[in-house]
Amino acid sequence: AHADITFGNLEGGFLTGDGNVKKCSNPKTCYAFKSPDHYAKYFVDAGFDLLSVANNHVGDFGDIGRKNTINVLQAVGIHFAGLLDHPSVTFDRNGVKYGFCAFAPNTGTVSINDLENAASIVRRLDATCDIVIVSFHGGAEGAAHRNIKRTNEIFLGENRGNPYAFARAVIDAGADVVFGHGPHVTRAIDLYKDRFIAYSLGNFATYGRFNLQGSAGIAPIIKVFVDKKGAFHRAEIISTKQMGRGGPVLDEENRVLKEIIDLTTSDVPESGLSILPSGLVTKK
Repeated sequence: AHADITFGNLEGGFLTGDGNVKKCSNPKTCYAFKSPDHYAKYFVDAGFDLLSVANNHVGDFGDIGRKNTINVLQAVGIHFAGLLDHPSVTFDRNGVKYGFCAFAPNTGTVSINDLENAASIVRRLDATCDIVIVSFHGGAEGAAHRNIKRTNEIFLGENRGNPYAFARAVIDAGADVVFGHGPHVTRAIDLYKDRFIAYSLGNFATYGRFNLQGSAGIAPIIKVFVDKKGAFHRAEIISTKQMGRGGPVLDEENRVLKEIIDLTTSDVPESGLSILPSGLVTKK
């Protein structure tokens, strides 16, 4: 709420009614996510201005769920993108024009694996916007996949994209900040052409029967400061944890900060970023 723009990934849709729930071949490994319509106001109260709807759960309740999610977000004034019929959005805030687009490997979303199309969308936004923000839902899932591979990541038989190559492709096209999510664990951060990348922001606020053990239960809030043209100035990492139902709380042990330091050092040692124990991120 203290930021000019607050971004998050909406993992699932808004639908008070039943909708058409997806059919699953193995119910034990299958989840269908939705929240009642009135929950959207909690996102507003929490300060969110911008949400990605490009993920594997936005279509859990079919077109009814997708359309209702769009209507609910528009009604409360939260900007969003990532569906084939809503690939991008632009808006003004405090004299700055922002462009946003989002990508995923899932049905009904703008593909993370079509780099040419992604670059084309970003170029169009860059032509009219001061700051272009890109979000992607990509990479394999779980504690065994905290490291980026710099190759296409196949998980459960699905091509989950190459987050390293994707981030560079969209920055080459004009993106200024790239926020990744999807692996359910936090990954490294990076800097390319003076533009900030977070490869995965982990699990921030979940509910019900989720594994929140170890790295799955910690996540960062990352405050990114850029100039009017989108060039990186500094960032601040705030560590959170989930104790179970009820959402995130601050983590006094700063475990996710330590994890980001370790992962950035091992996965992108050439990033040019310095991450201090205080959570301050600067250029070396």
